[in-house]
Amino acid sequence: MTRNVPLRSDAALLACAEQVQEAPMNFDDIIERRGTQSSKWDFMERFSGVSPDDGIAMWTADSDYAAPDCVRDAVRRAADHGCFGYLPETDEYRAAIQWWMKTRHDWEIDTSWILTAQGLGNAIALCLDVWSAPGDHVAIFSPVYHEFRYKIEKSGRVATEIPLERQGDTYMLDLEDAQSRLTGNEKILIWCSPQNPSGRVWTTGELRAVADFATRNDLVLVSDEVHHDLVYSGSTFVPMHVAAPEATERMVVLTSASKTFNIAGQRTGNMIIPDAALRAVMKQRQESLDYKPSGLGLVMIQAAYSPEGAAWVDAQVAYLADNVALFQSAMDAIPGVHALPLASTFLAWVDFADTGMSFDEVKNRIHKDARIAPSLGPGFGAGGEMFMRFNLAAPRARIQDACERMAAAFSDLQ
Repeated sequence: MTRNVPLRSDAALLACAEQVQEAPMNFDDIIERRGTQSSKWDFMERFSGVSPDDGIAMWTADSDYAAPDCVRDAVRRAADHGCFGYLPETDEYRAAIQWWMKTRHDWEIDTSWILTAQGLGNAIALCLDVWSAPGDHVAIFSPVYHEFRYKIEKSGRVATEIPLERQGDTYMLDLEDAQSRLTGNEKILIWCSPQNPSGRVWTTGELRAVADFATRNDLVLVSDEVHHDLVYSGSTFVPMHVAAPEATERMVVLTSASKTFNIAGQRTGNMIIPDAALRAVMKQRQESLDYKPSGLGLVMIQAAYSPEGAAWVDAQVAYLADNVALFQSAMDAIPGVHALPLASTFLAWVDFADTGMSFDEVKNRIHKDARIAPSLGPGFGAGGEMFMRFNLAAPRARIQDACERMAAAFSDLQ
């Protein structure tokens, strides 16, 4: 039996958090990322035609401010030590994940449930490899994170796309419609919670309904919960396993510190699989591929999932909330443009349908006139045809600049 390392006490959490809150947390510093091999900035022109010399990168979902001191200090200690040999997944690393899920999400997990993947993209690819075969279908609810479809198609599987129903500013489930769209060849349901790109935070009842849908159709339920830490006041995130423990035998929950702490480039994430039989199949597949995680990735996650990291996340979410309010107000001031209210994530989902323009005209104005590179809505599937997704995890001055550029690019609509 895997030993569970005791969780840090509430008293220790409070003492550490109070100490950290005395230190400044500055998200306003402009960090130059151009010329650093950043995919978000240095590859922006290939993606959009917008040069990083005068453009603003708002597409790739990583942040433009530095990771917290607790993470950077851990990397400095590793560098100062100077030896970069093999590093295992230690009890302390697993306990940090266990502690985070309990204290931040009220989710009691056993450390034996944790498998480490090379990021959540790799985790999804592994799930497709283990629980489906080429030609099988995989269900997704759209609009949804475009990498779901790309990974399904790259692996030789077929996406069964189930449109979410938009009611005003909210995407809703229609599981009767979903049932009618299944072909009978589906093996997996990839679920997104919180929802990317809309920032929707699902209720416990909705999560239970999705789990029941997966059970009735004998689908492995892969719940991507990468944005679970970035939730705004008034909304509460519930892990799928907390909402629907009765579906444990078919459930794989994907979590990562990557978006929360801006360490996505370390390509380290977790597959939390409560069912022993399901977990054994995945573990055997990883072993057959001789997979071992990045040592620095493990170091950074252990440092991030700490009281210091928790205090930094709280400060980040408060800062992001102001970015969201600023950007939403600016978009809604442009006639025919509307940013859906965000309950979570740092990704604004903006609807241009009422401008009366074609998508190409909207894109040209944003790329050529505003010199901004957002993610293109059609890539997120049905429902994204007239949308753009803008990354707001950046210093306030950059968000203000983007707002002004957008207002100028659509000034003729005023």
